[in-house]
Amino acid sequence: MTAERLAAFQRSEGRAGVLLDFDGTLSPIVARPELAKIRDGARRSLTRLVGRYPLVAVISGRTDAELAGLVDVPGVRLVGMYGMDDRDSLPPGMAEAVAAAAAAVAGARVEPKGSSIAVHVRGAAEPDAAEDALRGPLDAIGRAHGFEVIAGKRVLLLGGVGRPINGGAVERIVLDEHLGAALFAGDDLADLRAFAALDRLAGRGVQTVKIAVRGPETPRSLTDAADVVVDGPAGLVILLDRL
Repeated sequence: MTAERLAAFQRSEGRAGVLLDFDGTLSPIVARPELAKIRDGARRSLTRLVGRYPLVAVISGRTDAELAGLVDVPGVRLVGMYGMDDRDSLPPGMAEAVAAAAAAVAGARVEPKGSSIAVHVRGAAEPDAAEDALRGPLDAIGRAHGFEVIAGKRVLLLGGVGRPINGGAVERIVLDEHLGAALFAGDDLADLRAFAALDRLAGRGVQTVKIAVRGPETPRSLTDAADVVVDGPAGLVILLDRL
């Protein structure tokens, strides 16, 4: 199946694009976001892909500025904040409510992201318990302000309902760029939305490949939904080198 899907992607007619998540996909998961570094060999792979495909993009919940420093490959389109405008502000009182909820859970850390806000629990003594304790309060805050909670790897992101997140960003890019083939790689629960977007695009005739980048925290639901599974960012670099 792996060879067949990738071969079909490579021989597809028309424009083709390679779309990639960053954290956990091009970069190993680390204790704090600011410690992240792109996987060895990934820049070389991306540089080669830029010369081969009309579109190579990195889609992330990080800001454009963060991605620029982390990716640093000319020609790669950087889609920070999943395509949301990070110049937008949160509704009045929302940041304070999230900060208060996080303060009640030891080890939780708030990261403002312009038009969204994240609460990280990787630094908590018991991350699962911290996430469980935060989920109810954050859901309530989200409902009060028209936001939804998206679970990631040891992080809960509050984004506006109907905002693109990664699935919407993938679908919009593929359609706007008139791609006849699209490959997406991700590692997290939220990346199921991108997989679902590819399924919708496949129904419109786009040749798609869904790649799960497997790590210790990758949900089984993502690997089950994938066409191809690779082991960590190192495995993804090997696959990208074959495209």
